[in-house]
Amino acid sequence: MGTHVLIVDDHYMIAEGIRSLLKHEQQIELIEYADTASSCLLKLTMRQPDVILMDINLPDKNGIELCREVKTLYPSVFIIGLSTYSQQSFIEKMLESGADGYLLKNATRSELVDAITLVQKGKIYLNEEVSGILQSHEPGDIPIVTRREKEILQLIADGMTSIEIAGRLFISPATVETHRKNLVAKFNAKNTVSLIKAAMTYRLID
Repeated sequence: MGTHVLIVDDHYMIAEGIRSLLKHEQQIELIEYADTASSCLLKLTMRQPDVILMDINLPDKNGIELCREVKTLYPSVFIIGLSTYSQQSFIEKMLESGADGYLLKNATRSELVDAITLVQKGKIYLNEEVSGILQSHEPGDIPIVTRREKEILQLIADGMTSIEIAGRLFISPATVETHRKNLVAKFNAKNTVSLIKAAMTYRLID
C-alpha cells in the first residue's frame, strides 16, 4: 500500500507544483490538497494521511499551531514543515510543535521524496540547507556530550530500544536509561522525540 500525502498550502500553484513533482513516484499512492487549517482538520476526520506537507503561513491559523493540534489529535500522522520561512525561529518552533521534518520550498524532488520516506521510518528530516540554518547557534549554546552519550543518541535516533542499545554497547538497560535521562536534561528536552530533534539541530547525529 502506497503513501497517502496531504499538502496543506493556501497557494494552489505551489500545491500543484508539489503534486506534479510527486505524482510519478511509485511509493506515493494518493496526493490530496487542503488550502486552510480548517479544511485540513476536516479531511483528517474522514481519513488520516501518512504524511502532511504543511505550510506555516495559512489564512485561518498558522502552521505551527496547526501542527501542534494535528499531532495532539492524530499522533501517528507525520508532518513535514514546507515553507518559504528560512528563519531559525520558525524552523525551531515547527519542530517543537511536533513536526517530523522541515523543508524550504526550493526543495528538490529527491529531497521531498527522501523527507517523506525517512519520516515514515521514525527519522527527523532536515535537508542540508535547513541544518545549516539551525547550526548557526552560538558555540556556547551546544550541550557538551560524551562519546558514549553521542553513541546512545545515534542509536536512539536509529529507533533502537534501551534493551537493544544495552545489548549493542554491552552495558545494562538501567545504564542506558540513566544516559537517556541525563541527555534529556542536558538538552532541556520534554521527551525523547524532542531530544533527538535537538541533537539533529546541533548536528550531533545523522
